[in-house]
Amino acid sequence: MVELLWLLQRLTPLALLDIALVALLFFGVLLLVRATQAISVLRGLVILGVISLALGGSSQLPAFNLVMRTVLPALLVAIPVIFQPELRRALERLGRFNEVLTAPRRSETEIVVHKVSEAARRLANKRHGALIVLERETGLQHLIDSGVRLDAELSPELLLAIFDPHSPLHDGGVIIRQGRVAAAGCVLPLTTSTPEDVRIGLRHRAGIGVTEGSDAVAIIVSEERGTISLAHSGRLIRRIDPAHLESALIALIQPALPRATSLLGLFRQERDRP
Repeated sequence: MVELLWLLQRLTPLALLDIALVALLFFGVLLLVRATQAISVLRGLVILGVISLALGGSSQLPAFNLVMRTVLPALLVAIPVIFQPELRRALERLGRFNEVLTAPRRSETEIVVHKVSEAARRLANKRHGALIVLERETGLQHLIDSGVRLDAELSPELLLAIFDPHSPLHDGGVIIRQGRVAAAGCVLPLTTSTPEDVRIGLRHRAGIGVTEGSDAVAIIVSEERGTISLAHSGRLIRRIDPAHLESALIALIQPALPRATSLLGLFRQERDRP
């Protein structure tokens, strides 16, 4: 009790600010490496550090202490090399901080939806088949590993190039993670249920299948009809009006928005038309 009172007496506003800044720094690092290969490396470093703290003080393990004293300084030097892509991305974001302040305020989700919607509209006009999957909370790493890793900046032009009929990647699906094209040519699972319209092709069945076991949203462009469909939670919403596509995606990805209920009702009516 005395120690707790002593700690509370030392928690000045400046000390609380110091703790908050350190916590914010660690939170930023975790956000930076989330869903990347670096998270496994970071997890390994944390485990190694815990083992070192637990056993490093024992005088009965001289060989282990010698190895730890030798390896840990080398790891500290190697960290900037291991996390070089993440550090570069963080510095680039800091360099664009002024652009963020002066640019119109749009959420990252809205920017991604706008780019995907624009690409889908142009693909539909060309009648180029496409299957685009937006990863959300449920990870799709096993599907990303089945395709060609890109980790490229998202743009309508890139999606148009991928789904060009002459492209070797146009038959598979594209998975978008955190606003970037994670992979193309991905092999997606087909739905295990019987669709309402048995005439739909494999692309639509794969779009439904990938959303049955995840919270992802799939955008499917029909090569035969030039129409756009959306798949979510194992359901297919067909013949989306290209002018309403962006609003439809926002309604599915952010269902808490007030317009979501009315929009989804409209799209279900459109889906049920013969």
